[in-house]
Amino acid sequence: KGVIFGLSGGIDSAVIAVLCQRAFPEHTISLILPCESQESDIQDAMSIIEKYHINYRNIDLTSVYLQLLSLIDPDDKYNNKVARANLKPRLRMTVLYYFANIFDYLVVGTGNKSEISIGYFTKYGDGGVDILPLGNSLKSEVIEMAQFLEIPQHIISKPPSAGLWENQTDEGEMGFSYEQLDYFLTYGKLKDKK
Repeated sequence: KGVIFGLSGGIDSAVIAVLCQRAFPEHTISLILPCESQESDIQDAMSIIEKYHINYRNIDLTSVYLQLLSLIDPDDKYNNKVARANLKPRLRMTVLYYFANIFDYLVVGTGNKSEISIGYFTKYGDGGVDILPLGNSLKSEVIEMAQFLEIPQHIISKPPSAGLWENQTDEGEMGFSYEQLDYFLTYGKLKDKK
């Protein structure tokens, strides 16, 4: 009957928000699901909501996340940064599917071809969705879409981040830039350094 997606304040989810709103103007729900998130990311998400008049709910998952950690690792014995961080997108996906079931909506993912091609997503988290409209679009193409859709420039130009921990960036975690990745995916070789 409609679509639901998570809006993080990043470029991919901003593009998805606008595309979903255009495709299903009366049947789109955006969920802002902060979980130890940066306030600036929440503000960026709200700027998309306000500019494009998108139906939304803001549900802070921080306390649920912290309580879950205290139950599964009460002594902080494991203290595995990646394992802890990946709980966040899995909690978000649980909430998205809860509302998808209620409204009989599809969960729309925000992953793009660049990320999907190297497995840069959380299994059963942001990778567990019904449809991926950007799944065949490189990150560079998502940037072009964002410019065409008039996404605010500060969202387009901020460093991509899954927001899993403070100062985490996609490119820092991957070890190379989206520009390098897109070049390799397009031409099948590494870009010559000048």
